[in-house]
Amino acid sequence: MSQDNLIKMKCEVCKSVNYHSTRNKKKIKEKLEMKKYCRKCRKHTLHKESK
Repeated sequence: MSQDNLIKMKCEVCKSVNYHSTRNKKKIKEKLEMKKYCRKCRKHTLHKESK
């Protein structure tokens, strides 16, 4: 896996980084947003890509 394609997914409620994923930055210009499970909040919340 290439290091420049790695991204962190951050919970919008508690601001904790829960997931790491990959994204092709040449094809997908906007930041990713997904509903994922947050272990700290213990529910499904919106996770956005962070630096």
